[in-house]
Amino acid sequence: MLYNALIRTHHITSRKKVSALKRAADTYHCSVLLRSGGIPGIMYVEGREKNDVESWVGVVKGLKYKDFQLVARPGPLEAEDKDKDKNGNSGRKDIKSGKKKGNRAAAGTGDSTGQSMDAKIGLEEVESVKDFGGLMAQKGVWRWWRRGMGYENTDG
Repeated sequence: MLYNALIRTHHITSRKKVSALKRAADTYHCSVLLRSGGIPGIMYVEGREKNDVESWVGVVKGLKYKDFQLVARPGPLEAEDKDKDKNGNSGRKDIKSGKKKGNRAAAGTGDSTGQSMDAKIGLEEVESVKDFGGLMAQKGVWRWWRRGMGYENTDG
């Protein structure tokens, strides 16, 4: 089982702090995605053990980021149906090419529950919220991420 958490901050610009986050990702065997370089700062963490995800979040708290908000506490990753978009339409378009993508589980990069098995331990950075959202869609947690960020209502 995989666990994940989502953090929002005012910004992520300090290379020293990013380096500490990378070390923590390696130490706690987590896959981390950062939206750095501007406002807002977004951090997504995913790991096989809840304690590892909680420990990584603890490192972030210790770095005292401005406007730190743990918008989704560490918990079991609940993958969405990757073959349906937010309107229930079958198929999902690739963010860059606009072409429809197939089910990643069927392609062998995910398991039968749709949970991402291809997440690499370590840290990856993106510069835009759009790119971050695209990666959340690929992981099957796009709506969860949108709710956490306040872009979508939690009541359905």
